[in-house]
Amino acid sequence: MTEEAPPQGRVTLEVQGSVAMLMLDRSAKLNALSLEMLDELERHVAAIDRDNDVRVVVIAAAGDRAFCVGADVNAWSALEPLDMWRRWIREGHRVLQRLADVRQPTIAAINGFAFGGGLELALAADIRIASETASFAMPETKIGTLPGWAGTSRLPDAIGAARAKQMIFSGGRCDAATAERWGLVNEVVPADRLMDRARELALEIAGNAPVSVQLAKAAIDGGPIALEGLAGALAASTDDLREGVASFREKRTPRFRGR
Repeated sequence: MTEEAPPQGRVTLEVQGSVAMLMLDRSAKLNALSLEMLDELERHVAAIDRDNDVRVVVIAAAGDRAFCVGADVNAWSALEPLDMWRRWIREGHRVLQRLADVRQPTIAAINGFAFGGGLELALAADIRIASETASFAMPETKIGTLPGWAGTSRLPDAIGAARAKQMIFSGGRCDAATAERWGLVNEVVPADRLMDRARELALEIAGNAPVSVQLAKAAIDGGPIALEGLAGALAASTDDLREGVASFREKRTPRFRGR
């Protein structure tokens, strides 16, 4: 018998061989994200990042109606403005950025609605696969707010500024076929093939050299963390580093040779 998710929902982690499965489990509320779910997501992502046996991460959701309809409106709308900034905005940004920065490649398997923060969650993944019944929206302007978890930057990066403005300004939905044509998702598959296809791609990636894949991800994503990480790895392979460490331990002047 499957254990019922608590009212505030949960995010579960299951590792099958080299593939980690993150599952949003709040289907009764269309997988709307609570603060408790964000905390669990962050904890699981940190564990995955430390696990050298995990080579690929799949992010999916319980039920067949929604991947995620975003942040729980009833929860965040009850907060005072400063608490909204302190909790929802800052924590959501941090957690989704943590997911985006995890060294392993990530695949979002999108079933049903991916709205607001749910679309922002999918955008934090490296690859997005959608079911034919999936639909996408940034509906925040319809309730008097705007995307708050980096949607105003990640969505234009994915589909271009003009199309991102159309989605955000109108709050309207786009279907899976349009999302694929715009480059919002990599592939569209029949709903009953979604998880099979996500696992198939995950295993294909996991079969490649993991360090090469992770370095490729860092190179593509760019930024100071990637650049400094790659530069630091190169420096760590040099005789000069070994000489520098040895001279530090032996309390002498180093004799660097430039190799």
